[in-house]
Amino acid sequence: MIAAILVSGLAVQLLAHRLQVPSVIFYLAIGVLLGPELLGIVTLETFGEGLEIIVGLSVAIIVFEGAFALRIDRIRRASTVSLRLVTVSALVMFVGTAAAVRAFTDGTWEIALLIGALLVATGPTVITPILNVVRVRDHVATALETEGIVNDVTAAIVAVVIFETLLLDDLGVPATVASFLQRFGVGVAAGLLATIIIYYLLDSDFVPERDVQASQFLVLAAAIGSFAGAEAVAAEAGIAAAATSGILLGNLDLDNREEIERFAQNTTTIVLSFVFISLAALIDVEAIAGLGVGVVAIVAVIMLVLRPLGAFLATVGVERFTRPERLFIASVGPRGIIPASVATLFAIELELAGSIAAGELLVGTVFAVIFATVIVEAGLARQIGAFLGVSPMRTIIIGGGRVGQALATRLENRGEYVVILEADPDVVERARADGFTVYEGDGSDTESLREVDIEDAKRFITTTADDDINLLACQLAITKFDVESVYSRVTDPANIDAFDSIGVTAIDASTATAVAIDDEIERPALTHWMNELGDNHDVQEVEVTSSELAGRTIRELNAEIPDGCFVAVLSRDGENHVPSADSVLETGDHVTFIGTSDAVRRAMDRFHPHD
Repeated sequence: MIAAILVSGLAVQLLAHRLQVPSVIFYLAIGVLLGPELLGIVTLETFGEGLEIIVGLSVAIIVFEGAFALRIDRIRRASTVSLRLVTVSALVMFVGTAAAVRAFTDGTWEIALLIGALLVATGPTVITPILNVVRVRDHVATALETEGIVNDVTAAIVAVVIFETLLLDDLGVPATVASFLQRFGVGVAAGLLATIIIYYLLDSDFVPERDVQASQFLVLAAAIGSFAGAEAVAAEAGIAAAATSGILLGNLDLDNREEIERFAQNTTTIVLSFVFISLAALIDVEAIAGLGVGVVAIVAVIMLVLRPLGAFLATVGVERFTRPERLFIASVGPRGIIPASVATLFAIELELAGSIAAGELLVGTVFAVIFATVIVEAGLARQIGAFLGVSPMRTIIIGGGRVGQALATRLENRGEYVVILEADPDVVERARADGFTVYEGDGSDTESLREVDIEDAKRFITTTADDDINLLACQLAITKFDVESVYSRVTDPANIDAFDSIGVTAIDASTATAVAIDDEIERPALTHWMNELGDNHDVQEVEVTSSELAGRTIRELNAEIPDGCFVAVLSRDGENHVPSADSVLETGDHVTFIGTSDAVRRAMDRFHPHD
């Protein structure tokens, strides 16, 4: 039975990847197929009392992996929206859902508040599969990921607190708040302790620097160990512990980080498929149907009123989020593992206590919302994203050799979305192993270019050593796909005119090498500084698109420019000059920032909030 669940989960993961559809919708379908409503392979008695343990450990690993990938610099770029999503928007969803349950069913306020708390959670179990198939700008992805991880933690704890203090014992609001703070504090403390222990072991001679496997297992131990330790003290505090240790370890300087991340992602794929299919198999269709039109009204309120309202409140006044991005956030908020698992366990306890109707209302409402949001918001996420146009334009590089990979690394470090097209299968595999997004194909073939979505390319670059292939690929990009910014490496200087004649910016390899040597001779300090861009310093040119900054002088804008960088060059109508304090910026000007990487990135976000 376990083998059937695992094999099914991994099979649909491959299918989802091939069809570019979030895998969670297939997990749901397989779960229903294996459940008591159809084949009857997986039932509530299958795992018995072990269900809570299996789900708990799985959720700990999933939440930890999502938190591990959340770097502080990423969170900072969407900090305002992320904060609002986990506070204002979460409160709107909590109160609004509870009110809807109370209005459209005969449930008590206690059960309504419990359902409201559970349905706040989105979570990495459903958000990550969506972001794997819908490429969005980094601040949008970060906001959704942060919301999923934080709301998973708070929703689980709030739900348990409400269940124990209001529904079972009726201890009142003060006891509820105190219980929440206690459990949250236990979780944070356990996560901090696990982080200190694991980091000490990784940083000591206990784990050799090259022992990748030991590093991977120790980091996984942080997820499971922190979860178990916190759970031993307070129920549902373990999720907060796993999230805390994930965020802390993810932002420390660890050896073998890329290998650890891949290991965590692969582990998450396995446990995600297992736990989601197992819980989906326990869906009680009769309980959902028994709620009648009331549950339809609840689902409609959540999807069409509360989620859009929460998204609006979270993004209003934040210029960096475009209108399509606001609509995308409003359209994508599927529910996942936390509501499903906790609702199932609570329903069992309620039925054992004799509250059968309350248990059916709880599980029926929660699973109805999961069904509807997963099928519509997750299943159609790619179509929604395409309709709204939220995916960023991509840079396509033809050639995955040393030049192509070096260029891709520099561009990705600057936040670009880079896709490499390479014809050699061996080079493709090596580049993929190094973490690049690589497709196998011929850059001079029309179908291969369509496969990498050249229609969405803002920049096209050929880096192979064959000028003929480069020239043909550039011709196709310009004449057939209307790509405006096309660049190419040119090996033979005699071929430069051919590239220039079709509008390609040609980079002569021989001249570029000569210039690099001359720079090394005449200006070595500046050359070394420029060659090490990304190592805590950067130079970036950006268009001024912020309406708030246009029409103001450099002197007036000094407060808007982060400490650690300055405007070096101002470009307007093809003319470049070093600006004075009285130079006035206008919309459409290009400014070049020089300084530390973080300061330059923040300055770019401020002056150029939109693509």
